[in-house]
Amino acid sequence: MLARNLSTFGGAAKTFAKVVPSNLKGKSKSSQEWLTRQLRDPYVERAKMMNYRCRSAFKLLEVDQKYGLIKPGHTVIDCGAAPGSWTQIAVKHANADGGIAGKPKGKVVGVDLLQIYPIEHAILFGNSDFLRKETQDKIRTSLGDRRVDCVLSDMAPNASGIRALDQENITTLCYSVLRFAILMSTPNASLLMKVWDNGDVPKLEKSILEYYQTVKRVKPRASRDDSAENFILARGFVGIER
Repeated sequence: MLARNLSTFGGAAKTFAKVVPSNLKGKSKSSQEWLTRQLRDPYVERAKMMNYRCRSAFKLLEVDQKYGLIKPGHTVIDCGAAPGSWTQIAVKHANADGGIAGKPKGKVVGVDLLQIYPIEHAILFGNSDFLRKETQDKIRTSLGDRRVDCVLSDMAPNASGIRALDQENITTLCYSVLRFAILMSTPNASLLMKVWDNGDVPKLEKSILEYYQTVKRVKPRASRDDSAENFILARGFVGIER
């Protein structure tokens, strides 16, 4: 098939044609495979049409539409924000831009090890390592007296090719995000963070369940079928002591 049906969020279904590249001469095999996949991916074209910075926007859109994580007035932290599509969505849904008349304005903070180009109505900390105390202190300072309603994390380590090491590294990131969320979240807050399928995930989920009412794994349609990527969704933050 050369086309794929995708339902739009809040609108009618649209069909996006797959584009097959005609000239990949001179490119390495891995580059050819990546470019072919990109050109055949309807989410890539759709992101361009809707002015999102990358296709991952549709992962958050789907989860938020189903579970209602981000509401007007919410304070949202986006870890691993670059290039910024999740932050773009958070700004709109939290009403950080004041675009929803009569609703409270939220606050959105994005952080990434990479540079993040400015996003209007968001506070961004690019070239900043979330694992470092000084980075987390900057985030806390930017929030003032506000507590966090939703922590998002699309962070993932650079793949080393060594499976055990990669699993250990992403698990370390997840526990760092969890610790920050525990310290900064308001009651009933939510947490959404990326994991790769591995034997450590059930233990991580058990740890999260000590602080949230519900924990589940979700895989949005925009996650590639051949990817080990999943997201842990935790809702109903109950604090350190029940």
